[in-house]
Amino acid sequence: MRIDVLGAVRAVDGGGGPVRLGGPRQREVLARLVVAEGRMVTTQDLVADLWPDPPDGAVGALRTFVAALRRALEPGQPPRTPPRILVTEGSGYALRLPRAAVDVHRFEDALTAARRPPQDVGALEEALRSWRGTAYADLPDSPWVRRERARLEELRLEAVEVRAGALLDGGGAGDGAALVAELGAHVTEHPWREPAWALLARALYRSGRQADALAAIRRARTMLAERLGLDPGPELARLETDILTRSAALEPSGAQPLPSGGAGFGPRTTMDLARAVALAGGDALVLSRRNRLAAVRAAERTGDVALTARVIGAYDVPAVWARADDPVQAAAVVAAAERALAGLGPGGDPASRARLLATVAVESRSGDLGTRERERAARAAREAEVLARDLGDPAALAFALDGVFLQSFGRPGLAPRRDAIGAELIALSASAGLPAFAILGLLIRLQSASAAGDREAAQAHAGAVDRLGAEHESRLVPVFTQWFRARLMAERSAEPGGPAPAAAAQAYRVADGTLATAGMPGVRRGLLPLALLGLRLLHDRPAPTGPGLDWGPYLPWAAPLLLLAEDRTDDARAALRRAPEPPPDHLQEAMWSLVAHAAAHLGEPAIAARAAESLRLCAAEHAGAASGMLTLGPVARYLDAAESCANKGN
Repeated sequence: MRIDVLGAVRAVDGGGGPVRLGGPRQREVLARLVVAEGRMVTTQDLVADLWPDPPDGAVGALRTFVAALRRALEPGQPPRTPPRILVTEGSGYALRLPRAAVDVHRFEDALTAARRPPQDVGALEEALRSWRGTAYADLPDSPWVRRERARLEELRLEAVEVRAGALLDGGGAGDGAALVAELGAHVTEHPWREPAWALLARALYRSGRQADALAAIRRARTMLAERLGLDPGPELARLETDILTRSAALEPSGAQPLPSGGAGFGPRTTMDLARAVALAGGDALVLSRRNRLAAVRAAERTGDVALTARVIGAYDVPAVWARADDPVQAAAVVAAAERALAGLGPGGDPASRARLLATVAVESRSGDLGTRERERAARAAREAEVLARDLGDPAALAFALDGVFLQSFGRPGLAPRRDAIGAELIALSASAGLPAFAILGLLIRLQSASAAGDREAAQAHAGAVDRLGAEHESRLVPVFTQWFRARLMAERSAEPGGPAPAAAAQAYRVADGTLATAGMPGVRRGLLPLALLGLRLLHDRPAPTGPGLDWGPYLPWAAPLLLLAEDRTDDARAALRRAPEPPPDHLQEAMWSLVAHAAAHLGEPAIAARAAESLRLCAAEHAGAASGMLTLGPVARYLDAAESCANKGN
């Protein structure tokens, strides 16, 4: 039995299979006992930690949670046999597991050992790799959880610095480029930690970069003075003098080698952590993006192109939406990837090139780009796919296929092509053990089936991705599937005996509430108003208006209908004529349908003809359903109206 809390709380049985711990309260009980490190926690303390204002029957509920946990942790325990793992002791309970069976205890023990000679850097590195995100990530934000998260985060930062110090003190071969990149990302994310700045300066000096080492100390001094009004401590001052004088005190004292540019740790530590955290969603997803860019910039500062390529390519987090959550950051990553590609040259390492090209394709979201950039991203996607297939690397191919998917919105009506990509991702992930990409494949197939109006297939994919997401503790999957089920309710509301439109509107609003904390503004912005507009169109009602609706990127195509709803016909016509061609993304069919609908109502045959030309490519699909999250109804309805209007103008 193994219990992990450095991330979401989970347990793994002796065979390596997941243990179903049950609901959040049961997981919280288990976590609270982990914190106690084998000591007894009284029933009274457990109740107080679980409920700020304990309800009647709280003790009974606690006993129920404990009983369920015991069944989960010791499923083969004979009846009336005393439990061996979660035991009753005195007036409370205790967890009886070896420290090596709990990730947080292994981490703390490795840090304790690394603080004293002889330092075991390998054990500390392994312990750092066990972090999957924020500690106790899936628990409610109760006082004891906040305290424990803060304590462990401080220990994690210390562990990064202890490891770096041990490597610097050990000396040996290697130019230390990887360590410089790791520490550069570390001080960018935690600029108030003076020991981290000192370590960065030492690592730069040891890499033969005396001027950069002095510049790092001066950056630390300026930052502390300007932002906090503080002078640096004596350690930084002494270090600056030692660097200026090339003091022998800066020479290593042992034989532990520094990691070279080819090491698998270093900036990859930051990037691998960012990758793991990204899958958790919410604030963790936002943090992961910030960590990622810091790691990329730190790697570039080393001047090691091969290292930079590995750092950029390590962040192969699946992406399912054709608009970026942070377009500025995405553009910065693309620019860095293109610089690395240029540095490697056409004959560079094929594996690095495949991942760099896939990064360009994934981060160049079609909904945010001009024509030239989209063409460049599409070429990158195709080349990444060819390289990855030649390499026979399933992980690289899955990443490349994500890029191919995100560049598959070149025109309306390509849902079948995307469905094939989703099916290949699922098959590839099953054979290679890539659950995150299996989730991506199922979401793609859900979207494609929704676009085709195949309700049965879409529901099957939704059920499958919910199960896989629960198994792998994905907090983002339920966001998409809740929107999908709201879309189904909206669709059924237009059918005889279906739910009331108000119920469908409320389902959309509830789904939007889950999306609000998911860390995906590129998905969320404008989605709820567009969904409510689609619901109204299904029922032949005017567009929703009001100051509280943020239409985001969809306003140019919604505006004519909003103005029509206010009887501002001339303004609506002017807005329709100003509307640009919809960008090629998940909702391009929906935007063309809005154009067709407005053109038919306003009697604009030329615009209606242009809309009809695009909608003929997806005539059998449902408008907006390629997102899997909303619907405007069958495209055929809008196509018929556009063609009728266009024909009247001939």
